[in-house]
Amino acid sequence: MMLATHALVGAAIGDKIDNPWIIVIASIVMHYFLDSFHHGEYVESFDSKVAFKNTWCKVALDFFSGLVIILLIIHYQNFDRAKTFNILLGSFASMFPDLLTLIYWKFKFPTLGKIYQFHAWAHKYPRNAPERQWTLRNGANDIIFSLIAIIILFIK
Repeated sequence: MMLATHALVGAAIGDKIDNPWIIVIASIVMHYFLDSFHHGEYVESFDSKVAFKNTWCKVALDFFSGLVIILLIIHYQNFDRAKTFNILLGSFASMFPDLLTLIYWKFKFPTLGKIYQFHAWAHKYPRNAPERQWTLRNGANDIIFSLIAIIILFIK
């Protein structure tokens, strides 16, 4: 899934739950649940340093597009500080497994190996499989989950 999708879904969780610990747990669980759906990925193989460098711009654009949408919703919905904190916490927690994966790919910390393997298992389809190529058909679930999360964020 795209980072923006994970961020929006985590934000929706943070909007509807008041306990920060439950927000973190629910957002991380939801991350793996979303990754089990058929979806496209823009991240190329991290086996080469060139591919890794080319991916940073895509990751930054994805991250900031989700963040801007969330900040605009927070602004226009006029959420209080506590609700804003919960929304941003849910958003960050939902993206956290991808951050751990990125750190594992870059630095190969052995302690993150099991988390990486679980994350890969949650995706169902192996890297570079047709089901994970970046196409509109594969991105449909990202679009659907993102729209649902945005609608939830607008429901008071």
